[in-house]
Amino acid sequence: MFPALNVKATRFNDFKPRNDMTRISSPGSPASTLSSPCQSKDTRGYKPFNVKFDPQHLLLPKGHVKETGRKQMLVDSVVDRDTPIPLRDGLHVYADIYRPVSSDETQVPVVICWRPYGKSSISLDGIWHRSGVPKDWTSGYETFEGLDPADWCRRGYAIVNVDARGAQFSEGTFFFWGDQEAEDIYDTIDFLSKQSWCNGSVCMGGNSYLAKAQVSFASRQSHPALKALAPWEGFTDIYRQLLRRGGFAMQNTFMSKYQWGVAGNHEVEDMAQMYDEVEKINVPMYLLGSFADPFHVYGSFDTYRRAGSTKKWMRVHANFEWYEMCERSSNDDLQRFFDRYSKGIMNGWEHDTPPLRLSLHGCGSIPNIMERPEIGFPFLRQSLQTYYLDAVTKSLHASPRDRGFSACHDGHGLEAFYIVLKFGEYTEIAGYAKARLWMSCKQKDDMDVVVQLRKIDGSANLLEGVNFPCLVPESEVPPAETSKLFGPQGFLRASSSISRDQARSSTDCQEIFYRHDRAEKISPGTIIPLEITL
Repeated sequence: MFPALNVKATRFNDFKPRNDMTRISSPGSPASTLSSPCQSKDTRGYKPFNVKFDPQHLLLPKGHVKETGRKQMLVDSVVDRDTPIPLRDGLHVYADIYRPVSSDETQVPVVICWRPYGKSSISLDGIWHRSGVPKDWTSGYETFEGLDPADWCRRGYAIVNVDARGAQFSEGTFFFWGDQEAEDIYDTIDFLSKQSWCNGSVCMGGNSYLAKAQVSFASRQSHPALKALAPWEGFTDIYRQLLRRGGFAMQNTFMSKYQWGVAGNHEVEDMAQMYDEVEKINVPMYLLGSFADPFHVYGSFDTYRRAGSTKKWMRVHANFEWYEMCERSSNDDLQRFFDRYSKGIMNGWEHDTPPLRLSLHGCGSIPNIMERPEIGFPFLRQSLQTYYLDAVTKSLHASPRDRGFSACHDGHGLEAFYIVLKFGEYTEIAGYAKARLWMSCKQKDDMDVVVQLRKIDGSANLLEGVNFPCLVPESEVPPAETSKLFGPQGFLRASSSISRDQARSSTDCQEIFYRHDRAEKISPGTIIPLEITL
């Protein structure tokens, strides 16, 4: 069943520097000379990324560049590297705190970027074409998937990059997105909000893990100093939305790199099944989502739909998250949101900003629809259309076929079983689609089923979308999840279909929720119905 919008595409329009820190104040000095003349007493080194524990207080003067070709610092700023933040159990997490020099006189809000990768250990340089992000868009001081201090100090904010408990040099055992991390974030908010340079307002920002950390915290805790959240693409249920979609293990190129990027000097908690009760969130939220991101698209919409906050906005863009995170107009928009709630500036955000802005992908055949205002999610003006399978012609039709027929498919082969649907009028597909299939396996008592919607041209060629502006031909863009859009997918292990939870499924039954907490094997050759959300 497809949720189709049968309409023409229309655009609406008081931390003090410690004694062992050194202040470097040579204006315009390049990154190569911006280092401490005294060696820190702590010689711990993080071998995987060649990162040293290096507490310092440094001046980054206006015009300073970390390296040639990078964005320069736009205002005089300071950074307190490896700043200890005390936690309630006596341990410390460490942060790099960037803030404008003017904050010594005029207090500023804080934006926390909470992460497990190390404050400076990963960059876009290791990603194909830097995900479309020009090098001079970023300063090199930004943490991976976080906000750039060179940009945000100019905007009047302090950017605090925090290594989560157990990550890099932060003490303790690494806990993923549970009660322990929520308590740690609470203690961090409390500490930062009381610094002499802070105006008492704290925000959180970032995408992927950094977005998930925000949603996880706000689902479990609240702090009066926390004024706004910007979870720009993250998941709410790591088990069902990322690691074991449909009940079986996901195998993709990105996840293997992700797992090697989360590490520290201490123990790491086993990745567990975790689910956020986002209905408890009552903080203003500005969410980002994209159909170009197979990792976070479900979680982004799920958070927007279920979050309890009465002040929530979502912008669905047409790029991959890393490009959008660095794009200037995106940061301008985010500043308006943060200014409204952390500085109290009456800038018309609530009045001027649609609750939901929707982008859809043309996949090369027609232009993308860009950030068109919509109402509600699922979309209030959507029309659900049911199409019926004709197994003989391998096609879909608006009315049931009279004949019954089956089609066989080699479960061990790499060839897909294609079913074609031709539209007679302009149609947009958005929101949740669902496939209902009757399937069997002659030799085995279980099967993993994958369904994907692909767009084709008039010659039946499969169409793709590129996830960011790119100067090379589409054919040269690697077929990776981070670089190309192929179409929405759905997954289900047949034996797990018995775990369907109707109470957690959507009222229109388009979004099917499976708990995956029990399984029932299927007798070989037995035909069973399977419902799979895409």
